[in-house]
Amino acid sequence: MLSPQSLSEADRRLVAMWAADCAERVLVLFETEAPTDHRPRDAIARARAFAQGERDAAGEIRQRFVAGRAAHAVSSPAAVAAARAAGQASGVAHMGAHALGAAAYAAKAAGLAASDQPTAASDEISWQLEHMNAEVRATLQQLPPLGANSAGPLGSGLLSSGILGSNIRTIQAAIGTISPEEGVR
Repeated sequence: MLSPQSLSEADRRLVAMWAADCAERVLVLFETEAPTDHRPRDAIARARAFAQGERDAAGEIRQRFVAGRAAHAVSSPAAVAAARAAGQASGVAHMGAHALGAAAYAAKAAGLAASDQPTAASDEISWQLEHMNAEVRATLQQLPPLGANSAGPLGSGLLSSGILGSNIRTIQAAIGTISPEEGVR
């Protein structure tokens, strides 16, 4: 049985474009520090190609860690988070829950890059929510609440703690996956 975090291939294609949009918004943070490293940009392009049916899930599964490795090529926390956002976006072909990971890392990157602006991360999440169409929202509502299912990225791992967990809970509360009270932790 597949994890409820997987989503159908059609649903993964639907949320892949939104995840790519989220990651692309902070890509400049990575590229400013590593202008010749194209791994995150390529991962975002592959996520878009997957969303448009131009790439298959099997091929993307084999390449899903490439952008994440680019995080080791930079030193600023914002650039690292931007690379990880791209990696999560490319991981959507494998498991739909990575779309929330892409959004969470993008918001983290935005917050780190503008540490003098206390609303930078929440502003990024607001943008993400505003650019989520009804189909994407309905698809993401199918995912279990963060921490409720251990078989995937929304389990008890890295995405469920700290600022990433907070970002995902905020998104899930806004789209109605969890109650607003559950979103505040």
